[in-house]
Amino acid sequence: MPDVAAILNNDNLSREDIIALLSSQQEDRNKLFARAAEIKTQFVGDIVYFRGLIEFSNICAKNCFYCGIRKDNRLANRYNLTDEEILNAARFAYDSNYGSVVLQGGELESPAFTARIERLLKGIKDISGGKLGITLSVGEQSPEVYRRWYEAGAHRYLLRIETSNPDLYYRIHPNDEKHSFERRIKALYDLREAGFQVGTGVMIGLPFQTTADLADDLIFMKDLDIDMCGMGPYIEHADTPLWEFRDRLLPLEERFNLALKMIAVLRIMMKDINIASATALQAIDPIGREKALKIGANIIMPNITPGAYRNDYKLYENKPCTDEEAADCKNCLEARVHMSGNKIGYDEWGDSPHFREKHPGSL
Repeated sequence: MPDVAAILNNDNLSREDIIALLSSQQEDRNKLFARAAEIKTQFVGDIVYFRGLIEFSNICAKNCFYCGIRKDNRLANRYNLTDEEILNAARFAYDSNYGSVVLQGGELESPAFTARIERLLKGIKDISGGKLGITLSVGEQSPEVYRRWYEAGAHRYLLRIETSNPDLYYRIHPNDEKHSFERRIKALYDLREAGFQVGTGVMIGLPFQTTADLADDLIFMKDLDIDMCGMGPYIEHADTPLWEFRDRLLPLEERFNLALKMIAVLRIMMKDINIASATALQAIDPIGREKALKIGANIIMPNITPGAYRNDYKLYENKPCTDEEAADCKNCLEARVHMSGNKIGYDEWGDSPHFREKHPGSL
């Protein structure tokens, strides 16, 4: 049996160490969580930063086998917020002292889409006097588009790879010109070249996925030297091709615990990055997001999408908080953060110490 206490005293974790930590149970798992909590407190403190999440459209050109808003899901109720609705949501975030917003939508590539995002970025900067930080999560684009969006005011970008294993990637995506593992990886480097703080993440508990795959995912993120991470448990959706393989899945509770262990191990490996507490955790455990905040996460994303549209941005089943308005979500998450023993960093962009150390004086 691996000596987890000894592993946790190592500054550099080997692949075998990571696999042992991800396989830990009961007392050993508690040791892992306690160590991750210590490191979080030491390197990023007890401040949790809000990112007001605007899911502005579920129209997507991709056909990922796990996703409820995939292009070929004819049962999805498609929507696209108006510019005014998006800017009103951003104004709510500004008035609520959130400090930052996230624009997230289906993956599209076109001159019109590029121009629209650029226009929205400038609009958000205008209504907040430049004070709102902006994260984008709208998929793969050309280096030129990334540069345009960065210059228009976005400064963080989340592009989840979902897995660093190419073979697994093509088991959960079509193998065609719109779904290229190589392009996905290149986009992460293009984002860094454009100036963005780079974030990525993976799904945890996919069919066909092994613990070794997850260890390799963590090593990939460390080698890429990411600034932030958003990852959570895989939750199946009935209107997707991967639903066929639901009998291969770990029970939900095991996927949840594995997701917490991934967060804890990443906090130990990358001590000063930003790690989000994913909404999918709450889809499994009512206090799942609080548990993640206790053991390593330091970012939470209140949903500020207008309530009428929330249930239509349905990447997976049992998405929580779809029946709330933005103010309800704010009040709920304030209470959740305080329950976790943390404080909210209002009126702050909340850039990771990792990024600030690499780029002193950049922001």
